[in-house]
Amino acid sequence: MAKKFKDYYDTDCARLLSDKIGSVWSRFDKNKFIQKIESELSGKEFLERQDLFVEAFELCMTKDYKRNIAIFHKILGPELKTTAGMFIDGWWLWPVGRYVEKHGTEDFQTSMDFIYELTKRFTGEFAIRPLIEKFPKRSVKLILQWSKDKNVHVRRLASESMRIRLPWAKKTLVALDEFSTYKEILWNLKNDPERFVQKSVGNNLNDLMKEAPHKANEIITSWQKDNPSDITLWIIKHGSRSKRIKKAEGG
Repeated sequence: MAKKFKDYYDTDCARLLSDKIGSVWSRFDKNKFIQKIESELSGKEFLERQDLFVEAFELCMTKDYKRNIAIFHKILGPELKTTAGMFIDGWWLWPVGRYVEKHGTEDFQTSMDFIYELTKRFTGEFAIRPLIEKFPKRSVKLILQWSKDKNVHVRRLASESMRIRLPWAKKTLVALDEFSTYKEILWNLKNDPERFVQKSVGNNLNDLMKEAPHKANEIITSWQKDNPSDITLWIIKHGSRSKRIKKAEGG
């Protein structure tokens, strides 16, 4: 029987994380961390397991968020070399991202700086959402810069973080509230050479098409007037799929 994704976040993962943290912070109580996970793991589903790891971090690390993030910085390891490795090579970082998701609003800049590095090894799309909700203008201003970053994972995050209906995440309407900057972010990405990013931009448009079709059409019309490349046309098609399905169903 194939191993379920949730089952990777078990005592072996606890040992892996404890070894990594212990290697950069000698005061870390590895046994206490592992025992916390092992004693409460049974019957827990995916996000419950992530939250259990967060509780273990809270129990065994310092009470200083900024200091804990400095420790996490030291265990990140090398950046991903391809677009395919975030859930393959970086899977063990999900609990770290969940910790930031839970506590990140305590320090905006510390969190955003960490997420910028995290997403090069895993993904920051979940960790960043509470920050965008609490600090929308500061967040989108920084995300606009990320949309022009040389790193493909950072550019993808610039798109993915702004999605209205990101899977496994709470719905957010910041894209509508900060629509002018949101349009700029997608504009910067509409000719991205990486399909990894193109899909995210298309999914962004598709989410927007479901929530506010007139705004999605506004973006698409502006792109169509700008001598669209084959990449842009593909993104428009990908981003209009829910509209085509609705039309086919007679909606």
